Amino acid sequence: MQLHVFAVGGTIDKIYYDALSNYTIGSPAAEEIFNRITVNFTYQVSKLVQKDSLDMTATDQSEILAGVQASTSNHIVVTHGTDTMVETGKVLKAVTGKTIVITGAMQPAMFKHTDADFNLGGAVACCQTLPPGVYIYMNGRVYDVDQVKKNRDAGQFQDC
Repeated sequence: MQLHVFAVGGTIDKIYYDALSNYTIGSPAAEEIFNRITVNFTYQVSKLVQKDSLDMTATDQSEILAGVQASTSNHIVVTHGTDTMVETGKVLKAVTGKTIVITGAMQPAMFKHTDADFNLGGAVACCQTLPPGVYIYMNGRVYDVDQVKKNRDAGQFQDC
């Protein structure tokens, strides 16, 4: 399998500098995670946008769409902030013939108690098994991009 990961920012790639929540978007967590666990597939990681998803614009989503469309891989993972990943997923529905799975993390990958590794691993598995389309993988579940919402109070994604 040839996997193409598009790291567009969000909590999964955040690096915090102090207790006042000053942060930057760091290097793609996917690269560090894949290297640490020695994955058995080929992959490419591309950085796009690199911002918190609350700051994501339609122009940013168009840039992500263009990157995914231009990729030669049919297996795509987009690491994305959780606040607007559903909206970006709806934009990515314009892509045909590719399995696209959007994932992220509620806690940065560099934190001790993060869901980043679990979510990224699930997204990779989904890319290998699901038919072409756009999906969200979070909290141990795969969702149709048109049938999911983030529940901030519960700290998880749920069917809608």
